[in-house]
Amino acid sequence: MAPLALMAQDSSKAVLLVANQKDQNLSIVDPVANQQTAAVKENAFTGHEVAASPDGKTAYVPIYGDSGVGKPGTDGQTMDVIDIASRKITGTVDFGHGVRPHKPVYDPASGLLYVTTELDHSVTAIDPHTLKIVGSIPTGQAESHMLVLTHDGRKGYTANVGPGTVSVLDMKGRKTIAVIPVAGQVQRISISNDDKLVFTADQTQPRLAAIDTATNKVKSWIALPSIGYGTAPTLDGRWLLVVMTSANKVAVVDLATQKVVRTLDVPEDPTELLVRPDGHAAYVACGTSGKVAVIDLSDWKVQTIISAGKGADGLAWAGTH
Repeated sequence: MAPLALMAQDSSKAVLLVANQKDQNLSIVDPVANQQTAAVKENAFTGHEVAASPDGKTAYVPIYGDSGVGKPGTDGQTMDVIDIASRKITGTVDFGHGVRPHKPVYDPASGLLYVTTELDHSVTAIDPHTLKIVGSIPTGQAESHMLVLTHDGRKGYTANVGPGTVSVLDMKGRKTIAVIPVAGQVQRISISNDDKLVFTADQTQPRLAAIDTATNKVKSWIALPSIGYGTAPTLDGRWLLVVMTSANKVAVVDLATQKVVRTLDVPEDPTELLVRPDGHAAYVACGTSGKVAVIDLSDWKVQTIISAGKGADGLAWAGTH
């Protein structure tokens, strides 16, 4: 099959970023050739997630530590700032103590970079231009691992893994609005394109919670063939992609009916999804295999497999949208 088309103005600038936990580096991938072109070594321990600046020039990789969420190990306290063009670390954010910084989210609306800081039970706000910490939003819960924002940047939602809850945050007011009980344990989080639903995966049963953002309650449960993990909506808002890590599959949910309509086989240990900004493809990071699967969203086929690094996990798109 011919490579998925990218718009001409994107092809020379846009890159896919992959945070590789085991290799402790950041892959820079050419999305036209579907090949890794460079790997930037991190300063210490390992980064699990990555965000890119809107201009596509800078990557932000929080250094979590050497363990998993809720497990004993080192507590990272810094974030690497990487110049993508030169493939070099050009700055560091120091949180001052071990906080296990994990998920970075760049908010174009406020111009701030937010990072989950688990051990402080908070989300930290950073000015990405000065690399100074400018505020903190309490989550009221332990293990606030992942973060998603509404499209206007006013509200945030964290998946609190061990407590099995979702915190609703007022990002501007820097306060917790609500804590929503979901399940015995949850993982990952995403938001629908219209900001009406937030999705997080139950880690005790094969189901996905759909949370109503108007009421801050679980509105419905979406049954899955296997335990879910990361999720991502397609740009048209019709489908929700769900990785099922132990099954090595991606489920496709029809959001109108909230039912799984197909599943796709991917390499071992899928964890994270990213829908490309042009809406034509989705990338699936597959940790144990060190691969990234590229799904053609027009025919629901895995078009190609990209070799990244060991423990491939966090994904970000850097470049022209």
